[in-house]
Amino acid sequence: MPPQPQPPYDLHPADDDRPVTVDRREGPYGEVVLRRRGGGGPGDAVFEIIANGCFLMDTSDGRSERLLIRAALGALPADRPSPALLIGGLGVGFSLVEAVAEPRWGRIAVVEREAAVIDWHRDGPLAALTAGALADPRAEIVHADLVAWLRTGPRTPRTSQTPQTPRPPQTYDALCLDIDNGPDWTVTEDNDGLYSPAGLAACAARLTPGGVLAVWSARPSPAFEESLRNAGFTRVRTEEVTVARGVPDVVHLAVRGA
Repeated sequence: MPPQPQPPYDLHPADDDRPVTVDRREGPYGEVVLRRRGGGGPGDAVFEIIANGCFLMDTSDGRSERLLIRAALGALPADRPSPALLIGGLGVGFSLVEAVAEPRWGRIAVVEREAAVIDWHRDGPLAALTAGALADPRAEIVHADLVAWLRTGPRTPRTSQTPQTPRPPQTYDALCLDIDNGPDWTVTEDNDGLYSPAGLAACAARLTPGGVLAVWSARPSPAFEESLRNAGFTRVRTEEVTVARGVPDVVHLAVRGA
């Protein structure tokens, strides 16, 4: 049975479909809010995450977040054993749940900078959605800012190296990043660095040769595709997911050269 939400979460059913604030936190990156529409339980309610007044995601669909993981795996060689996966951004958990449902993945790390989001999944209102995924022995939640973490940690375990020898960065076969509404629509200004030449170089450094970079976006970005090519990535392409209104969600895919 998943952990039950604890106070001070407000899970009383609303009288109508107007959003109700379940939890509100002020952190080093600004305000982050969990809201609920509809009934009080996870089965009949929609939860949504708002950061600094900007809508990020909700639990109503999740097709494009799942595609982020499936497309990355599909772009890897079929004979690559137990590929390691890094997910940038925990969100409402769709990408993590999709990843642990696939036995082919090896270790799965999720980097999330908001302590509130991690709390909502570990013992809060979103635990009913992701408790099983968090219990998977392959999965690890890392509380860190993804942009900084790509450049600084973690490092590979020390073996026969002397203590004075710098350890190389730990690498992954796929990076699936979903920390913004897209390369052209970041949540905070600091995130712009992820899509810059230096940020893409940091992503490439964390990938194994032939590894896949997958980036979620609320709209296509031809400029970002060009940035990926300029950064040395190959097989750059975009997969779309049709939404009810407006432009489609997309996943930008690119492969690190050997």
